[in-house]
Amino acid sequence: MSYASHLLVSHLNIYHGRVLLISPHYLVLFRWLNTGPQISRSLLESYRLLELPDQAQSSPAQVKEAYLRLAKLYHPDSGSPTADPVLFARVEEAYRAVLAYQSKKQRPQKGTEEDEEEKSRGAALPHRHYLSYEGFGFGTPSQRERQYRQIRVDRASEEVLNYRQKEHEKAAAEEGALVERDMRQRSRKIKITQAVERLVEDLIQESMARGDFRNLSGAGKPLNKFEHNPYADPMTHNLNRILIDNGYQPPWVVTQRDIREMSTHVRNRLLEARTRFGDSMTNQEKKAWEELCSSLREDVVKLNKLVDNYNLIVPMIKMQMVHFSLSREIERAEKSAQQLRLEQQKERGQDRERRIEERKRANARNQPQTTKPGLMKWMQSFLK
Repeated sequence: MSYASHLLVSHLNIYHGRVLLISPHYLVLFRWLNTGPQISRSLLESYRLLELPDQAQSSPAQVKEAYLRLAKLYHPDSGSPTADPVLFARVEEAYRAVLAYQSKKQRPQKGTEEDEEEKSRGAALPHRHYLSYEGFGFGTPSQRERQYRQIRVDRASEEVLNYRQKEHEKAAAEEGALVERDMRQRSRKIKITQAVERLVEDLIQESMARGDFRNLSGAGKPLNKFEHNPYADPMTHNLNRILIDNGYQPPWVVTQRDIREMSTHVRNRLLEARTRFGDSMTNQEKKAWEELCSSLREDVVKLNKLVDNYNLIVPMIKMQMVHFSLSREIERAEKSAQQLRLEQQKERGQDRERRIEERKRANARNQPQTTKPGLMKWMQSFLK
């Protein structure tokens, strides 16, 4: 129970269940003691200027937020169209008054870092805090200082990384220049080597044409087709020599030869038929051409099977073959036949011109030579 309530009860008389006030003076005293601390009209004006609710419901954080919001609107250096130095001065004065009133209401707590920072912020304007640490960070000054130190560390790390990247790029550029120089030197050596080899080959051919190598031992004899391999055992050496002497060939060589023979046979049949039919084929020739293509289709299937078997046993991948296509071979035969016809026409034209020239030369040789009669008369008159 408060002091005012105790004083009021001590001056009450209870009579027959009724409560009666002894004197009106004590009622006035009770009202004066129960009312809280009253604020002045200027402080109310400050709350109204900061657009804050009742002072009992406004925290220091709300006061600061309201001040910063109004400072962005009315500060002369904000650059906003609502900038007003006079109104900003009033807002700043109201903010100071509200902070002083709230500091009197709250119980002071000393000895902590946060209270010292709040005290320092009360001495300086809030917007002045952001003029330090290059404007980075938020929160209390100590927090902003730690954030600024971390920002500087990150910035230094980024500069180190950029420097290392530039050094790597520089080293790579220098290495590329060295590689390019080595390539030029290597290409120059290759050109010189090729020129020397070509010169040596020309000299050898000239010497062979003059007969300088005819006096060598073994001239005119066949070369030894089987050379001794020092890394092979004698049994393997003898077996290889027997196989080569008897004309042995590996299976992939035989398969490759069969593929070439069969493909040449198919192409020759297509080329001969297309050349025989000519450019513009009749209906009968078209029918015969289609029958020929149908009959060769089975040969192409067999040829592709041989290609598959060859690709499985060939020793190197780069020696493998692709399948033959009948449509591609037909197009090839048509182009070859057309080219052959053009060459034949050209040869016939050349033969015709050659025969004409030979006929002219023969006529010129058979024609008798006659002299002009005026010249004979002049010679006769001159001799007389």
